[in-house]
Amino acid sequence: MKILRTSIPDIIHLRPEAYPDLRGRFMETYRRERYEKAGVTADFVQDNLVHSNGNVFRGMHFQLPPYAQDKLITLISGEILDVVLDLRNNADSYLQTLILELSADDNDQLYIPAGFAHGYYVLSEYACISYKVSKAYAPGYQAGIRWNDETLGLEKYFRHPLLSPKDERLPLLKDVLSEYAF
Repeated sequence: MKILRTSIPDIIHLRPEAYPDLRGRFMETYRRERYEKAGVTADFVQDNLVHSNGNVFRGMHFQLPPYAQDKLITLISGEILDVVLDLRNNADSYLQTLILELSADDNDQLYIPAGFAHGYYVLSEYACISYKVSKAYAPGYQAGIRWNDETLGLEKYFRHPLLSPKDERLPLLKDVLSEYAF
């Protein structure tokens, strides 16, 4: 497995080895011991699978304490532009945004600790993303930031994404920061 460090040290970009043959290919997407050595120390409690069409943006989502989630994102198919924003006010990378292109063809995974807002834009015609989380979904603790907030600067990467009605109504970053402490 390749471990690719990012500009935000706590975010880990991983590329597990895949084994192709005439039948297709095999890839181990998680083994606790191996991932702990790579810095992924979360105790995962829930797996999610998301199918998204091209031009969809999902995010910028996070759960509030005490239900804040560590995530391990795995691309099953397609390509995405992954966006992570550090909301941890005690971190050196506070309010830094990390934007990475991730591809299933490259076996890309991304580990995102609790305290980050996360979203992604589907670059391909279709994408399937699996993600493990360290806390179960807690609707009352769910929050997010509007994708086109100027401080994120995402409009230079894509325009007019397909959004859920809920994501269209998310607050701006300044409003989130005035309401919650991270």
